[in-house]
Amino acid sequence: MKVTIIGAGAVGATAADNIARKEIASEVVILDIKEGFAEGKAMDLAQTASIEGFDTKITGVTNDYSKTAKSDVIVVTSGIPRKPGMTREELIGTNAKIVGGVVKSALEVSPKAVIVIVSNPMDTMTYLTYKIAAEMGISKRKVIGMGGALDSARFRYRLGEALGVAQSDLHGMVIGGHGDTTMIPLTRLATWNSIPVSRFLSAEALKEVSDKTMVGGATLTGLLGTSAWYAPGAAIGQVVESILRDEKKIIPSCVYLNGEYGQKDICLGVPVVIGRNGWEKIVTLRLSNEEKAAFEKSADAVRAMNAAL
Repeated sequence: MKVTIIGAGAVGATAADNIARKEIASEVVILDIKEGFAEGKAMDLAQTASIEGFDTKITGVTNDYSKTAKSDVIVVTSGIPRKPGMTREELIGTNAKIVGGVVKSALEVSPKAVIVIVSNPMDTMTYLTYKIAAEMGISKRKVIGMGGALDSARFRYRLGEALGVAQSDLHGMVIGGHGDTTMIPLTRLATWNSIPVSRFLSAEALKEVSDKTMVGGATLTGLLGTSAWYAPGAAIGQVVESILRDEKKIIPSCVYLNGEYGQKDICLGVPVVIGRNGWEKIVTLRLSNEEKAAFEKSADAVRAMNAAL
């Protein structure tokens, strides 16, 4: 199995590291526009192979899409972060040009690949990718936005913090948009080893968990001075692993909705079954009236961003 990661920054390189060390794929290609950058990252990672005990082949290339041909999964991390004074529309316009270009180039040589979008604003970039894929005759099920996997991990982190228990014993997911005001941590459905966490945490404590989850990315940016990379890289690895190993895990992901959850012509985060051919099934949750209202509000906000396309 072959995975291409477009963008050799911290997120892309960390994703490559996760995929290689777990031997999820036999080959990982890292591509970047900066001369020599991807080659250097690939060489550095490859030099850990004898220490970590993996045999995954890691290659770095500068803007040469022919080296990415016949990839099974393409991960797109390209784009720029929002800068001071830059409007959301300007960010969307800039990143749409970048993401649109790399998606077309990658799919031309790997038309059977599942494409995983990480670039921000993620919901809008996933919608753009869906449109490009549709024009190329590629199934909507091959387009996945990686936001829910990361947000859900941050949700479980905050639950573990509040409960003082191991995160591995917790289950919980985040749906909706991948943004500070658009994501919806489903505290009502979260469990500690199958027991609702509401048995152990007050409504006030759960609201605090939800609030902290929603600003998880902004919190890290404030501390680090840049976007996070360890958890995003691991979340990418989780999605790619479920695809290549056909695990059929339920992972909240940004996918194209055509009537599901009352929404049409939009890419938004919902629980989906992920396997070899991309997302195979949307899982319908019985949302409360409050959760439904939050989901509709999230969809409206994402549509406003999509309008900038």
